[in-house]
Amino acid sequence: MIEIDKMDLSLPSAAIIDDIALGDLLAACDANPATPLVFSTDGRAIQRGYHVTEVKTGQFAALDCGGNPEAWSEIFVQLWDVIDGDRTHMTAGKFAAIIRKVSTHFALGANARLTFEVSDGVAPMQLYCAASPVLSQGVLSVALSPRAASCKPRDRWLEEQKQASACTSPSNSKQPCCC
Repeated sequence: MIEIDKMDLSLPSAAIIDDIALGDLLAACDANPATPLVFSTDGRAIQRGYHVTEVKTGQFAALDCGGNPEAWSEIFVQLWDVIDGDRTHMTAGKFAAIIRKVSTHFALGANARLTFEVSDGVAPMQLYCAASPVLSQGVLSVALSPRAASCKPRDRWLEEQKQASACTSPSNSKQPCCC
């Protein structure tokens, strides 16, 4: 038996949370259906008896702080972080089956933004985004990172600057090399 509760599930300091879509998580679960699916927050595995207590889907429309309209679909998966008797971590296949059961009642887009709501039933729920699943030591691990607020116009500007610096042109050419 794998000692999941004692595994080091911390992310390397350079790790980046990719904010994966639902379809990406389900594909990893489908590829490893009998494997324990272990979510972690702050380097600690969510407890082995966790429940998926609710799956919500929504279509959102908003104006950001720069007055720019945005629209997106989002799926919220609520995890109750508890120990439940002698239960082990849920398998990836069972998690996928729960999500697919929900999809028979409500449309769940594969490209929808995926947000996890996690609580132990005592502390307030916290919102998390998910990194790409990693298969290691017989466990499919998904690191969750707090979903922070951001200024979307600033984020777009920073991404444009990053793209521009990645696409610098040679000194003897006025055309970008890769954009």
